[in-house]
Amino acid sequence: MTSPRRRRKPDPQVVAIVAFDGMQPFHLAVPCAVFGADDDGASRPRFELRVCGLTPGPLRTSAGFTIQPAHGLDALAGAGLVIVPSWHGDDTPVPEALIAALRDAAARGARIVGLCLGALVLARAGLLDGRRATTHWLATEQLAREHPTVEVHGEVLYVDDGDIVTSAGTAAAIDCCLHLLREQCGAEVASQVARHMVVAPHRAGGQAQFIDAPLPRRPADTRLAEALDWVAARLDQPHALDDVAARARMSRRSFTRHMLAGTGTSFGDWLLGQRLLRARRLLEAGDGLSVERVAQAAGFGSAAALRQQFARVLGTTPTRYRGEFGA
Repeated sequence: MTSPRRRRKPDPQVVAIVAFDGMQPFHLAVPCAVFGADDDGASRPRFELRVCGLTPGPLRTSAGFTIQPAHGLDALAGAGLVIVPSWHGDDTPVPEALIAALRDAAARGARIVGLCLGALVLARAGLLDGRRATTHWLATEQLAREHPTVEVHGEVLYVDDGDIVTSAGTAAAIDCCLHLLREQCGAEVASQVARHMVVAPHRAGGQAQFIDAPLPRRPADTRLAEALDWVAARLDQPHALDDVAARARMSRRSFTRHMLAGTGTSFGDWLLGQRLLRARRLLEAGDGLSVERVAQAAGFGSAAALRQQFARVLGTTPTRYRGEFGA
């Protein structure tokens, strides 16, 4: 009697990206730029990047040129991170071979990511049933209609539901991939890669998919940006909403409105994100600061408050985070 074939354990340093005929090159380029570059000066582990063609041979792109993936779907085996970077914008069915490969990867324990319309592929593979997810805002109604058991959050940049991660369209895929890199390699490495790509180092997944007025644009937005820069330089101090609004020379109501329009989030959520990012960098730096000192420097006031937010937002503790990402 022969023993059953053992599944290959997923390797967190192997990233497999699904490529298909007719895809937009930008969708494929985003995860390749975040995980594949080795000349950006970031001190991170090197990833083995596998671009896996859905079908054999050259694949056409929507830009008029072709690509030749070095791998097929069988290369998803062993990958710790499997990314479906997009999908067709019509009702093109998902091939059974891809569905089977994704289900097998999920069963092995790989983290499965659907960027933009790639979330529809994950849903059709049954991987989003009973899960939280998002997709491009133009397709959120379709996702909710075709898959009523999926908890669709159509207003956010990306949704991290543990072993399943989905993002909104196009540029939000950059935020999502940087989030994944941050989770695996730490905040400083993700910030280095973001600087190399000349993009914002951190946009929380809960921010809005589209923002009415990017910063800066009008004089009021310039005042808002200056006030937020002032706060970011003094995260160890308390910052009341009314005080920051006064510094921006706005009423509380006007400041709140401009904050939401300019950043896609509230001042409280923005401040918490900045403080968590500051704490993560301090923990990674290896300067020997105690957790209490890190909490004070990041504006949490006490180690207990820092631990509470780390557990709630990051699902870990400051000590464990330092052990994993500290210098």
